[in-house]
Amino acid sequence: MAETVALAFGAWLHPSLLLILGTLAIPFLRGRVQQGYRLLLALVFLWVVWTIAPGTYGSLRFLGLDLVAGRVDTLSLVFAYVFSLITVIGTIYSLHVKDNVQHVAAFLYAAAAVGVVLAGDLVTLYVFWELMMLASVWLIWRRRTPQSYAAGMRYLLVHSASGMLLLGGIALFYFQTGSLAFEQIDIAGPAFYLILIGFMINAAVPPLHAWLSDAYPEATVTGAIFLSALTTKTAVYVLIRGFPGTELLIWMGAVMALWGVVYAVLANDIRRLLAYHIISQVGYMVAGVGMGTAIALNGSAAHAFTHILYKALLFMGAGAVIHMTGKSKLTELGGLYKYMPYTFLLYMIGAFSISAFPLFSGFVSKTMVLEAAAVDYRMWIWLMLSMASAGTFLHTGLKLPYFTFLGKDSGRRPQEAPWNMLLAMAIAAFFCVFIGVYPAWLYGLLPAPVDYNAYTLDHLFWELQLLLFTGLGFFVLLKHVGGEARISLDTDWLYRRALPATARRVRDRGGAAWQGLLTLARRGIAGFVTGLARHHGPGSLLAGTWPTGSMVLWVAIILAGSLLIYYV
Repeated sequence: MAETVALAFGAWLHPSLLLILGTLAIPFLRGRVQQGYRLLLALVFLWVVWTIAPGTYGSLRFLGLDLVAGRVDTLSLVFAYVFSLITVIGTIYSLHVKDNVQHVAAFLYAAAAVGVVLAGDLVTLYVFWELMMLASVWLIWRRRTPQSYAAGMRYLLVHSASGMLLLGGIALFYFQTGSLAFEQIDIAGPAFYLILIGFMINAAVPPLHAWLSDAYPEATVTGAIFLSALTTKTAVYVLIRGFPGTELLIWMGAVMALWGVVYAVLANDIRRLLAYHIISQVGYMVAGVGMGTAIALNGSAAHAFTHILYKALLFMGAGAVIHMTGKSKLTELGGLYKYMPYTFLLYMIGAFSISAFPLFSGFVSKTMVLEAAAVDYRMWIWLMLSMASAGTFLHTGLKLPYFTFLGKDSGRRPQEAPWNMLLAMAIAAFFCVFIGVYPAWLYGLLPAPVDYNAYTLDHLFWELQLLLFTGLGFFVLLKHVGGEARISLDTDWLYRRALPATARRVRDRGGAAWQGLLTLARRGIAGFVTGLARHHGPGSLLAGTWPTGSMVLWVAIILAGSLLIYYV
């Protein structure tokens, strides 16, 4: 067996294995040496991923199962490319952080994400899927607050459920088909739905989404960059691979897109607002998967690529504000553009990208999904996604920057963010503009040939019109769109409030009932003992009547009963 594995991997080193092994040295390094090593490791990881040739690698037979650790094609590569790129950007952004646990967790998380998109079988996918969960939760816990610990525990429970569903689905799939190959899952029965639900949880599809808006705002400033980029997008990849054309996903994606922007209206925490817009933007990708056409699947992959970069840029801008001010509420911020002008400028590039402004990356990917809905004659889906696009600009492009950087001066006088944070933001901003100006570069990476032009008069006119009227509405209603100092519970109300309250009520009522039962039992036992003492004690009637004591009486009674039973 060992010889088989060695032959299978002899000519190829899995990028995830490279990053995992390289991570082992991080705890033993200090200072600038460690900073340089982490950056070098991330760059080598990027180079290895971008130089992989399409093909099948790491095939082996283990315990009677045919496993493929490295299936490299155009679909897996487009996700692996951007995962490795964001690993470099996130590493630069975190150079100033002195927390080995956080650095190790981030690299293991990135390695696991690439492992998922390169997995050629469901068992390998499951192993990396679980490694993602175990690594990513530390990026929440390492903020070291009571809120982050509680959010991390809830995150862990939800994703453990996802893993259990996925494992159960894989087992049923294998028993039903005799194969573990990870291709389109088109069988009928429980296996199909168990695997689909496991994937949908990680994609944050409502009502299975609240873990994201619960956990991401509580993560560390640098850890949130990796979180915003990896978990939901690996879920988009597996949905594209395993469930293209699943009609249910079209409507679930459209609901996601609107759900996120509606709850962003209620958000006061800047990272919670951005987290809800992750749900909204992933909705476009999920809807594209459900449509299943070539342009729709290309649009989902392209939007995942651009989303990782501009969403990371937005989280980096928000993280820089939190790092320099210690505040994260819209109601506590304002007027920061004077003191953090570069952060403000770079954030706005991300805001223009997510809002699908022409010449920015979101425009060339989001309009592709909208076009897929239009050419497929899905009018209501197109309308719902367009409405969500307006909401995105309203909150991420206008509300958050206005009340954070502009608006009423909060009296805070922070310094500009550290150079490494600004450099990481600048790299992400460059790609947001580069892809928007030259979309052919991104289109050339997509899994199917692209016959689409984002810069037609129809697309430009519609998008500019949408943005113009959204901006006008924002300033007309400016007094009513600001943040409010409150937390709005989502479906997580069920496990944050309802279930604990129910458990406490059951415990309290059950405790009272149990005490009643114990009281009755004690009284019954006491009465029984008292009766025995009254009839069989030294001064009892029986003891006084028969000098030989009650034992002879009971022996006689038992003997008579036995004879009666025997003869009857």
